Amino acid sequence: MRIHHNPLAVVRNLGILAHVDAGKTTVTERILFATGTTHKRGEVHDGTTVTDFDPQERDRGITIFAAAVSCAWDGHRINVIDTPGHVDFADEVERALRVLDGAVAVFDAVAGVEPQSESVWRQADRHGVPRIAFVNKMDRAGADLDAAVASIRDRLHPAPLVVQLPIGSEDAFTGVVDLVRMRALRWADGDAFDEAPVPDDLRDEALARRRALEEAVAELHPGALEEFCDTGTLGERTLSSALRDLTRDGDGVVVLCGSAYRNRGVEPLLDAVVAYLPSPLDVPPVRGTYDGDEQERPADPAAPPVALAFKVHATPTGRLTYLRIYSGTIQKGDTLWDASACRTERIGRILRVQADRHAPLDRAVAGDIVAVVGLKSARAGSTLCAPDAPLVLEPPGVLEPVVSVAVETRRAGDPDRLASGLARLTEEDPSLVVRTDPETGQTVLSGMGELHLEVAVEKLRRELGLEVNVGRPRVSYRETVARGVSGLVYRHVKQDGGAGQFAHVVLDVEPHEEGGFAFRSAVVGGRVPQEYVRAVEAGCRDALAEGPLGGHPVTGVRVTLTDGSTHVKDSSDTAFRTAGRLGLREALRVCAMVLLEPVVEVTVTVPEDAVGGVLGDLAARRGRVTGSATRAGAAVVTATVPLAELFGYATRLRSRTQGRGTFTTRPTGYAPAPVATPVR
Repeated sequence: MRIHHNPLAVVRNLGILAHVDAGKTTVTERILFATGTTHKRGEVHDGTTVTDFDPQERDRGITIFAAAVSCAWDGHRINVIDTPGHVDFADEVERALRVLDGAVAVFDAVAGVEPQSESVWRQADRHGVPRIAFVNKMDRAGADLDAAVASIRDRLHPAPLVVQLPIGSEDAFTGVVDLVRMRALRWADGDAFDEAPVPDDLRDEALARRRALEEAVAELHPGALEEFCDTGTLGERTLSSALRDLTRDGDGVVVLCGSAYRNRGVEPLLDAVVAYLPSPLDVPPVRGTYDGDEQERPADPAAPPVALAFKVHATPTGRLTYLRIYSGTIQKGDTLWDASACRTERIGRILRVQADRHAPLDRAVAGDIVAVVGLKSARAGSTLCAPDAPLVLEPPGVLEPVVSVAVETRRAGDPDRLASGLARLTEEDPSLVVRTDPETGQTVLSGMGELHLEVAVEKLRRELGLEVNVGRPRVSYRETVARGVSGLVYRHVKQDGGAGQFAHVVLDVEPHEEGGFAFRSAVVGGRVPQEYVRAVEAGCRDALAEGPLGGHPVTGVRVTLTDGSTHVKDSSDTAFRTAGRLGLREALRVCAMVLLEPVVEVTVTVPEDAVGGVLGDLAARRGRVTGSATRAGAAVVTATVPLAELFGYATRLRSRTQGRGTFTTRPTGYAPAPVATPVR
């Protein structure tokens, strides 16, 4: 047991990230088992895991909702968030990464880096979250640590620093050689491991790999390089300290291996989490703004409290709000200020989270991840702070939904229940959007993919007992400018008694290569005052909501205000905003417009004898094959396919490959749609 002066030094907040099926949930289960938090090993295939506690997760065998659990190891408090691996739930991963200090990226020892592991890795890069890698499933046929490490180096571009050598391979995988402390760890069929000297038959290879590790570390770390040049080697203490620095700076990634299912390699993984990943004290102070001023708050229990709500879970017994506390201390009964909604909230109870079970706490301090009961309106992304020291933290980004379905109730008296059920869903998951179609009056639910919407609708059925009809999924189209127009004159003149409205604008509209919307003013001589220029820009943004082709949002447009004029009495912000809106709308009708549809990168893994049929099917779905490879007897085909063509693809792929084919998708943006594509 180590003694630390600051209690925050022994806290680790980490996420488990990976591609679907790489073994994240099993790793989390084994962490709970190894730390004595649970006394029975849960299995995904039996539906007995702690973190996949939702009935749908147990039925489908995948993680859908990020679940937080807390455990203790070697005198440290470890808060773990098990995140989903499926692309449809990328927003759940985004919110978790926003509040984590470190992460364990899990890779399959046979498949190496898979498409979704690449996506979550990039998400973690954006958030600057230090990671260590765990190559799982070392007991599988075809498992190869070196090949998995090579794919990490090639596809993710970090410097992988391998600190273990497997003992035995595939079925005979029994343990690892720890290259930092030069010892062998073996797991018998029981759960405990034995520590022993490195076996003679592995000594030469272990020394060669230790040497390679020292050289790689010395290349990246100035302090280690100094010792390496002086003595020609690195001591255990220098090596550990350098590995910690490289991990926390993001200059290197420590790689460990094991088999979570067989409970081999979990204890060294926990040791690595404690040794290399940062505590709340090691990450920079959280930054926020208030009244336009940027402020920092240190991870100090004595500072004014500030916390970020990153998840809301509406249970039948009340509303749980998950908080990451960045600064200060919160206690039961405290009143906090919700800086996002500008209202006060009272903390009813504080809970230490064990997925769907909870232990009550009297207080929580900086660095903690806890759930609280009693908050009325705090949403995911809300900042809670001391009323006398307000601060707003940047909320997690919300991804744009790409697929929509119409939902309606079967029974006449249920529309109100449906509306409140949908409101609850969007409160829990900000990446779900509900709107009413102005043409049909239907309620439309939009999300990140088919599975995302399926899970949401199933939740309405199971938890609220609603009988719901669901329309065919539709994708979200966009419109863009292919050829622009210049010098379009628009005059807005209105005289209906009293003060009139007058605004005159001249607009140039052209394609904007970077996507989105860009606006600038080239008006000279103050012919349009600056405040009216801002009003014209706001009006142009209003016009982008509906394009001329089919009423879809417009993107990829650059608008330049080149001229205009005002009236002494009748010009106003409102008049110029209206002129901007109606002027751009008219300009877009004159421009050559193109319809855009969402496209995704599909990675299909099938037996080699089924490749021909799969390629033909992808071609029929307007797919463009971008690569193919053979891996462990299976063919892996990568293609870019319009999202609209992938509805029902899972069933088709199963029937073509006798259930042996699998596929994953990754959004890649928008591409021009063929003219015949239905736009409504």
